[in-house]
Amino acid sequence: MSGFRHDLMVVLGAISLAACAPTGPNSGLPTGTIEFRPSLAYQAWFQKTETCSGMSGVFQNVQWYVVPGVETFSTDQGPKVGMWLKTSRGDAIVLAGNYQEHEMVVRHEMLHSLIRQAGHPASYFVDRCQLTWETWLAG
Repeated sequence: MSGFRHDLMVVLGAISLAACAPTGPNSGLPTGTIEFRPSLAYQAWFQKTETCSGMSGVFQNVQWYVVPGVETFSTDQGPKVGMWLKTSRGDAIVLAGNYQEHEMVVRHEMLHSLIRQAGHPASYFVDRCQLTWETWLAG
């Protein structure tokens, strides 16, 4: 494993997506969060995620947020690069600005929205969609 890749794995492991926990309708978004309109690539990524998971959803029902210019954002569960939330308006996905166009991070959170779970069932995240750091980097 190259030095860069090893360093990346260490950093990413430390800020794992392992606690992409949904919160209740009264939960606030991370500090500095702003809503954004996703690029066309997000629609293609959503379709890819629907296909690999065998689940379906409505792309337009997801509200998208970013914390601009950051590697991670703070949550009650620790630093995150992405997070799926259930809100009073429906689903919300929050991304750290530095990962806003990172396909794996975005699709990982989309998969949470599609399967309606905070946990990481291996059948979806590893076997079907390869949307973990380990499976993404191995591919």
